[in-house]
Amino acid sequence: MSFVWIVAWRLLREGRFQTGLILGGVCIGVAVVVYITAIVNGLQATIIERTLSSQAHVVLRPADRNNQPVLRPPAGVTALADVRKRTQRVNTIANWARLLDTVRATPHVSAAAAMASGPGVAQQGGVHKAVTLMGVNVADYQQVVRLDNKLLAGQLQLGTGQVMVGSELAADLGLTPGSRLRLQSAEGVQDSVQVTAVLDFGIKDLNRRWVLLPLRSAQMLLGYRLDITEIYVKTDQLFEAETLAANLSQATGLTADSWQSSNGQLVTALKSQTASSLMIRVFVTFAVALGIASVLVVSVVQRQREIGILRAMGTPGWRILGVFLLQGGIVGMVGSVFGSLLGAGLAIGFTHIARTADGSPLFPVQLDSELFISTAIIAFLVGVLAALLPALRAARLDPVEAIRG
Repeated sequence: MSFVWIVAWRLLREGRFQTGLILGGVCIGVAVVVYITAIVNGLQATIIERTLSSQAHVVLRPADRNNQPVLRPPAGVTALADVRKRTQRVNTIANWARLLDTVRATPHVSAAAAMASGPGVAQQGGVHKAVTLMGVNVADYQQVVRLDNKLLAGQLQLGTGQVMVGSELAADLGLTPGSRLRLQSAEGVQDSVQVTAVLDFGIKDLNRRWVLLPLRSAQMLLGYRLDITEIYVKTDQLFEAETLAANLSQATGLTADSWQSSNGQLVTALKSQTASSLMIRVFVTFAVALGIASVLVVSVVQRQREIGILRAMGTPGWRILGVFLLQGGIVGMVGSVFGSLLGAGLAIGFTHIARTADGSPLFPVQLDSELFISTAIIAFLVGVLAALLPALRAARLDPVEAIRG
């Protein structure tokens, strides 16, 4: 092996110009792969975080009850009246504590919270606004949906007679922490509450409609007795939420909707970004492989006489093969190191160029050890595989023909 190392290093050192060209090509190719991957991963992470910042990964609801006609006219008969069953109260989840324990015990569920929600009206100073009343246990809810990063004013607390409102609703009604507010549900039940916090949910419509209040207060206000309407679930495997939703639905008998089914356009966009990034990386890798192979082919042709002399002196073919494979591996590994540094520098520089109006980065790039390690392994393998054909050609050279040539 020392012979292989010595010859490979000498060939690389003597052909400095060719070595520089091939290293430059690998370095630029790896830099492009690292840069594109870091940018796309950072963009996707930011989009997902902003989209899911105010919603659960999986939402469990009671099975829908369709309002069907009581009588269906036979064929050819015209119905003069549409007779249906008397409208029932809102479909809710009874005995939810047991179901909540089942959900929390399910693998890959990191947190779960009960919620009682329904329509209502917020009144202040003669102004009425249609809102969505959301009863939660704030400690459980924060484990599923973060509230600390949404706080604009006040304190994150929900005691009896207290609520937290969105920023748009607070502006419409002139509310600040400590203000009094009257809530009325669709059942006609009213309650006077105090605002403890103003939140920014990141979506204007939610800021205008959402009112968070204690779970028990919402149950009484909405007429649900002890029932709830939803169970919010957070998973530690974000992109497996669809599978988790199916498992939870089977285990609880409830209807389960994942964030993927609720955000179909977002999932399609993320898949398109991933596919585009993958195609760019594949074509860049292919171009790097062609560059390495072409330079090593030229190297074999230029050193044909030297290779023939080595073979005539008794050097076995596998050593000649190893020399050129080692050259490809060295070029791939060294190029990946400098390329990773260059790509990381470009990605970090991008965060200083792409900034929002307040001067913060538009979105953070994702640079981790896994990206660098995988890139280095791929570059090494590409270097070795690209050198395979030139190495085989060198190993199969006939000593006599090579020396004559």
